[in-house]
Amino acid sequence: MKFTTQAVARRVIVVLGTAFVLTEGIRSVAQTQPASQTMVTAQSVLLREGTEVALKLRQELTSKTAAEGDSVNLTLDQDLKVGAVTVAKAGSGAVGTITHAQKAGVVGRPGDLGLRVEYLKADDATIRLRGTHGKQGKGREGTAVALTVVFGPIGLIKHGRNAQFREGTPLVAYVDQDIELRALD
Repeated sequence: MKFTTQAVARRVIVVLGTAFVLTEGIRSVAQTQPASQTMVTAQSVLLREGTEVALKLRQELTSKTAAEGDSVNLTLDQDLKVGAVTVAKAGSGAVGTITHAQKAGVVGRPGDLGLRVEYLKADDATIRLRGTHGKQGKGREGTAVALTVVFGPIGLIKHGRNAQFREGTPLVAYVDQDIELRALD
C-alpha cells in the first residue's frame, strides 16, 4: 500500500506542477500584450513646473468696470508642447482673477488694474498656472494742478485715465507644478 500511495502522490505533484507552469505562461502573455497596446494608444508626458504658457485675453478689461475677485477669460495663444508632443491645443480656455481694481480719481490720479492667472483647461486636465499682470492708467496730476491755478478749485475734479487691457492682449504665465498629461493627436 505504501508503494501505491507514493505513486499517486508523484502523479498529483506532476499534474499540479504542469498546471502551474501552463497557468504562469498564459498569465505572462496576457500581461505583456495589453501593456504594449496601452503604450501606443495613450502616451502621457510630463509637463514641467516653470514651463512658459502664452495666453491672450478674450475680453477687454478696464479699472472703471472691473472689481476685485472678478473672473477673467483667457485663451491659449499657441499649442502647448512637451518636446514635439502637443498636450494642449491653441484656443483652450484659461481663467484668471482680478486682484486689484481702482478707478481713476480726482486730481488726475490714474486707475490701477491687476490680474492673476489661475489655470488652463487642457482637454480633460486642469493645469495650474502662476502669473500676475498689472497696468496703471495715465496720470494727469500736472493737468489738474494747471487747471486749479487757472480756474481755481474746479481744476481739482480733473480725473486721470483708467487702466485698460484690450481684448487679445498677450500675457505670459508659467506652469505651477509638474503634471502628467495625455498626448493629443
